[in-house]
Amino acid sequence: MESEKIIWKERYSHPVAWDQQFPPLSLTDMLINSATAHPHAHAIDFLGRHYSYADILGGVRKVACGLQAMGVGKGDRVGLFLPNVPHYVAAYYGAMLAGATVVNFSPLYTAAELEHQVEDSGTKILFTLSAKALLPTALEVLNGSSLEKLVVGSIAGVLPKTKSLLYRLLKRSETAETPHDPRIIAFSKLIANKGDCATPAIDPENDIALLQYTGGTTGRPKGAMLTHQNLTANARQVEMMDPHAGEEDRIIGVLPFFHVFANTCILNRTMLNGGEIVMLPRFDATQVLQAIHRTKATSIAGVPTLYQALLDHPAIANVDLSSLRVCSSGGAPLPLEVKQKFEAVTGAKLVEGYGLTETSPVVCSNPYEGLNKPGTVGQPVAATLVKVVDREDPSRPAPPGEPGELLFSGPQVMKGYWEKPDADAEVFIDGWLRTGDVGLIDEDGYVKIVDRLKDMIAVGGFKVFPSQVEAVLYHHPAVKEALVIGIPDAYRGECPKAFVTLQDGAKETGEALKDWLNAQLGKHERVCAVEVRLNLPKTLVGKLSRKELVAEERAKAGEGVS
Repeated sequence: MESEKIIWKERYSHPVAWDQQFPPLSLTDMLINSATAHPHAHAIDFLGRHYSYADILGGVRKVACGLQAMGVGKGDRVGLFLPNVPHYVAAYYGAMLAGATVVNFSPLYTAAELEHQVEDSGTKILFTLSAKALLPTALEVLNGSSLEKLVVGSIAGVLPKTKSLLYRLLKRSETAETPHDPRIIAFSKLIANKGDCATPAIDPENDIALLQYTGGTTGRPKGAMLTHQNLTANARQVEMMDPHAGEEDRIIGVLPFFHVFANTCILNRTMLNGGEIVMLPRFDATQVLQAIHRTKATSIAGVPTLYQALLDHPAIANVDLSSLRVCSSGGAPLPLEVKQKFEAVTGAKLVEGYGLTETSPVVCSNPYEGLNKPGTVGQPVAATLVKVVDREDPSRPAPPGEPGELLFSGPQVMKGYWEKPDADAEVFIDGWLRTGDVGLIDEDGYVKIVDRLKDMIAVGGFKVFPSQVEAVLYHHPAVKEALVIGIPDAYRGECPKAFVTLQDGAKETGEALKDWLNAQLGKHERVCAVEVRLNLPKTLVGKLSRKELVAEERAKAGEGVS
């Protein structure tokens, strides 16, 4: 391990030394520090309406006092069932200022999914909006679970006067009628106070700031317990990667804040550095391009499909994107073609990083300036250690030169899973976090992700990495997106099957793509079929998702899905 550590420490490509210290810091003190330093600076641009740091802190204090008046105290769980709106920022930091733990919920959850996580986390109060896409689901959970209160916000009060029709921007959203119920409190009533109540002391290294549920690709999602220190350390680690730190910073905030990538790289990092978030409630390529042009945004944080969607937009050639400096990509492998084309069109650098919910999330990134290595996720961020262990026996190092499971250690690594000590025992080895990802560390300390352990396909005793087959498919000029999964095979156990979408105007058939692909693969990697589709399943943040395809194929084969 020591030799691996020295590799990137001696050849560190980020603008600060790797060996950094992160004094304990709460998220609320982080915000207060920024608001004190520059109270009148713009913190949020919400569709043209500006909120200063003083405005944000004032709202946060009022939320904290309102929650305390409702009986919320240290360690209580407060849920956010919200898109990217100013209410989210006030509720997020306000709940923490009251001493509570925030629980993030996806706005696309069904009532059953929301209820499960409300019960699992012990959430008693839930913030949402009076929108048809959200309120009916929240009401169903209120009436069928241990949830005690709903705090319901209205969009009209946070919009510029000329943009009262936000519901044209929020997918499927129209105003939902809020019933008269003593358990339901208007957001405006919650914050109808002076914001001057006393708030509890926070222990950054031990108090849980956020319960962030994992994606649940295997079994039920688990709540990662992220402390204040985990999250502020990661915000500081991300800020240290930027050679332009301290300069004007204006980031497009369209990646959903409930997702840990956006939570750290957009929300917390910007509140740390005193920059501005150009907030958009949902992704629409036209609106993103307009927002960049209108605000002269300096950066974007997104997933690869976001950048592909911008490149596919016919207006991109006519939009001034020269204000963009560096954009970051995470959540899924960044195709080299997307990186190169985006950089050519915008003049900005597009860098790929890597992280997990359990690591707040960022653990690695390619540098903003200097050596970028396509196909890698870069070097570990400051004060973060990585090692490669044997896939079958994680107590032993991986054989030299061979891929193994990646383990990480650093100040951003979670405290553990919420009320799941058995899961903690599986994921931690001597303080190191097992990722379930297979990778390598090269001679410059750059990390290459090969695949997920659980995504590997067992073909007659051989292990096939889906991402390696997908990488070959992306070299075909007709292929736009690709996913590979294992399907049941009576002789070999499993056989790889590919699903693709095509570039506009492409006419390739699945059979022709199969023949082209298999000619370039080893015998055990060859796919049994390539299926051309109009769309591939994606998560809310736009990451291509295999689990829906796996469920489809298992249903066809008459198997259950675990």
